[in-house]
Amino acid sequence: MDFKNKIVIITGAGSGIGKACALRFAGQGATVIVADINVENAQKVADEIVTNQGNARPIKANVAKFEDVEKLINKTVSEFGKIDVLVNNAGIGPSYLKTHEATLRDWDRVIAVNQTGVFYGMKLALQQFLTQGYGNIVNIASLAGLKASPNNISYSASKFAVVGMTKSAAMEYATKNIRINAVCPGYTESALLNQLLDAKPEMDAILKSVIPMKRFGKSDEIAEAVLWLASDKTQFITGQTITLDGGTSL
Repeated sequence: MDFKNKIVIITGAGSGIGKACALRFAGQGATVIVADINVENAQKVADEIVTNQGNARPIKANVAKFEDVEKLINKTVSEFGKIDVLVNNAGIGPSYLKTHEATLRDWDRVIAVNQTGVFYGMKLALQQFLTQGYGNIVNIASLAGLKASPNNISYSASKFAVVGMTKSAAMEYATKNIRINAVCPGYTESALLNQLLDAKPEMDAILKSVIPMKRFGKSDEIAEAVLWLASDKTQFITGQTITLDGGTSL
């Protein structure tokens, strides 16, 4: 897959799946805008890309704040004149409580980042895409956006929303040379999974027991699907959710 001369924005690119996407896009020739609320992590990823002869720009962005996402889009367009791909990856996990125990703070926090943050990115990127006549969005949803996920009400709601938003927007812009798809990872080695396993180490064996492949996914494996959907190899694919879960959903 060739992304030479492509400008790619990735939110939450300072670690995990976002970092893996940033490194892979850069490795295929893209200039990557490494956006993250943790600017130190964003800088480290950008430095790694540059060290490996790639092109990257770190930008601090809290996707839950509209003005931050607006600055992210405007800075990119101002410097590079276009955006080819937006990867809405930034996300946070829940507190793993039953619905009646869930706090209002947890609900508001997760929905703000995982759902509203994706909306902000889509809204602003689509405005630019309509101006330039093309564009591609890949949203990072989750297996929790496709099937029941107990003790997960805010996260589940946000990821079901991302799947629905992906499909609705894909229909709206299908005739505008704009494609919008999503990937739905299952249990993947990441900070979110580590958060759960640190709190409940016994979950490692429990989770692997429901995965037919008996292992967690790797960030690089998710990134590979993201690049495929963002590439010219998938020009007739839009509004789809690609599930990468080692067979868990079966």
